[in-house]
Amino acid sequence: MIYETADKCVKEVEKLSDNWEIFIANSETINVESKNDILSFAKQEIEKGVGIRIIKDNKIGFAYTTDLDKIYETAQKALDNAKLNKLDENYEFAHVEKVTDVKGTYDARYDDLSLDECCKFLENIIERTKDNDCNVTSAGFSASKGEELIINSNGVSIYDKGTGFSGGLSVYIEKDGQYAASYDYNSSRHLDLEYEKLTDDACKLVHDSLYPKTIETKNCDVILDYYAASGLLSTFIQGFNSENVLRGRSILHDKINTEITDSNLTIIDNPLLENAMGTSKCDGEGTASKKTTLVEDGVLKSFLYDIYTANKSGCESTSNGYRASYLTTPDVSPSNLELKFKNSIGLDEIDSGIITTNVLGAHTANPISGDFSVELSNAFTVENGEITDGVKKAMISGNIYELMKKCESIESEIKQKGSFIIPKIMLHDLKVIGL
Repeated sequence: MIYETADKCVKEVEKLSDNWEIFIANSETINVESKNDILSFAKQEIEKGVGIRIIKDNKIGFAYTTDLDKIYETAQKALDNAKLNKLDENYEFAHVEKVTDVKGTYDARYDDLSLDECCKFLENIIERTKDNDCNVTSAGFSASKGEELIINSNGVSIYDKGTGFSGGLSVYIEKDGQYAASYDYNSSRHLDLEYEKLTDDACKLVHDSLYPKTIETKNCDVILDYYAASGLLSTFIQGFNSENVLRGRSILHDKINTEITDSNLTIIDNPLLENAMGTSKCDGEGTASKKTTLVEDGVLKSFLYDIYTANKSGCESTSNGYRASYLTTPDVSPSNLELKFKNSIGLDEIDSGIITTNVLGAHTANPISGDFSVELSNAFTVENGEITDGVKKAMISGNIYELMKKCESIESEIKQKGSFIIPKIMLHDLKVIGL
């Protein structure tokens, strides 16, 4: 069906331009949510749409539609928008390259999944939460299936499809005048979410967070659990975005072949990683997916580029021109960011420090300088290699670029949180402010 749509689009767009790109996306989603322990929302929807870009006289225009009977009008709108855009010789569409097949992105079990089954999954989470003597603030489960086809006037034609599943749970406890809350979620390309573990982990965390103790302001080592690490790393990774580099908004702009992290660390953007959430055959421009080493043994080797920023920089796209849907144009974005450490240390090797599950306010960090000040969430002290008391209230502040120069990996499971595929990470000599 998607190829029939493509044929129709090509016939209409070719009437107006000989330099074009067509992005077709079809998706199905199932969402169920609860407020407290009551199912409050259930929805199943199908969405289809087409995004069209046209380059005319070194100007680019974009338009989209959900009405397949209005392809010509949409293409005309894209052409009209191009005429209004700025002149720039760096606009270009992808060229034909060898495409690598990706593995583990589609689970056929989605095709047999019903809304009732999703509701049952959520009910199981709620009941298990109660069995763990916790209260549900909110819970949710979602499943999605999507297919995309990108074709252009340079001969590119790439089809890809994938599935995604996620479950999330927010819980709280009120006991002896004390209140504690926690949140956990999991996502996968496959229908293999272990709701028992998801629920038990969230409930254990909230029980452990009861009766926290006040800490003094001091400098110490801080272990970032997966959510906390991904929150602070989101600021760090902005420095690798070529759009920020070109605009002078990256502190790393002149640091190629310079050591910028601990030499123990290598960072790879890998859109070909099996089973990962950001895996795909190509990016949103039709550039064939390829691995890019951003940092090797602590040394900066590359930034993330789409076609436009690569042309402006005199290099090749790293296949990082992604788009959220047919409604948008591509933007520079990472796929799967693997943080690989040569060596790791065990928790039992740490004499004193703090471990935090999450940080609040990571979005307020300065994306240019890397300075941040965030509140700890579900944090605990570490003494003589053991996790001990909960931390009542505290903040940490520092500079993520400086801290990454002396970071270490904690022996732990590797997990994907957002774009990041990471272990637990320890930052040294971080300022901790007791509140």
